[in-house]
Amino acid sequence: MFALLRTLGDGQFHSGEVLATQLGRSRSHVWQLVQTLERDYGLTLQHVRGRGYRLTPAIEWCDARTISALAGGGWNVEIADEIDSTNTALLTRAGNGCPGGLALFAEVQTAGRGRRGRRWQARVGESLTFSALWRFEGGIGRLSGLSLAVGVAIVRALAHFGLPVALKWPNDVLMDGRKLAGILIELAGDSLGPTAVVIGIGINLTPPAVVDQPVTGTRSIRPELGRNAIAGRLLAELGDVLDLFAREGFDALRDEWQRLFAWQGQAIAVHQPDGNIVHGIAIGVDATGALRVRTASGDIVVHAGDVSLRMA
Repeated sequence: MFALLRTLGDGQFHSGEVLATQLGRSRSHVWQLVQTLERDYGLTLQHVRGRGYRLTPAIEWCDARTISALAGGGWNVEIADEIDSTNTALLTRAGNGCPGGLALFAEVQTAGRGRRGRRWQARVGESLTFSALWRFEGGIGRLSGLSLAVGVAIVRALAHFGLPVALKWPNDVLMDGRKLAGILIELAGDSLGPTAVVIGIGINLTPPAVVDQPVTGTRSIRPELGRNAIAGRLLAELGDVLDLFAREGFDALRDEWQRLFAWQGQAIAVHQPDGNIVHGIAIGVDATGALRVRTASGDIVVHAGDVSLRMA
């Protein structure tokens, strides 16, 4: 299936006869595969008699060598055509002793997920989805604020390309007030360490078709910006941030995060798991990355957990 998709991904016409020869299949089977691509991947292919099939727009596939070169070294980059979840795959490999500094990109994730168990929706070639495995000598207790630190790395990378991005506590990157990227961090370790961390990142190039919140994509402002360029810059920034975090913790990035916080000083509503809603003013985060909220009855601290943050 993916052999056909990669061939069609160049945006050119390919005859059914040539495709059948390349794939070692009959022309009728090629037609069935095309229908499967349209149904399962949400793609639309042109079929012109005498010319064949064409997928538009063309897809820029993730390329490990290009990404590694743009990242400046220090990362082992792998690409998976189709996988259930890059986070799940790296958690398994971490448990088997895989060293840190591994980034696994996926063209298609069939069970990608975000924070609070939400499914990460993405069309082929229209997002950048990957997970990074990193190892820390310290225990889990020293990793407070890590997701916020990762958010800083993402903003640095995207701002390099002129994108007007900001952060929403705790795990989202916004552009023009809409969600552009999300972060999911999963840990494997104990209180004493060492700890393996898998950092899942998803960035929209175009908005997904069906979501429950306002979303946007990089192509709304930089339609020419490629996936490999974003990936390489992001790994470079992520490596720098993770090294700093390992040495000094989140407090070294706290001031920068607060400057990037889209809702700093704004009226917000914190929706808690028990249905209770806390209203107040967002006044930044503490040294552990917990949200500080000024309420009518005094300042409180909110930890990520299962809470949901909204503008009041």
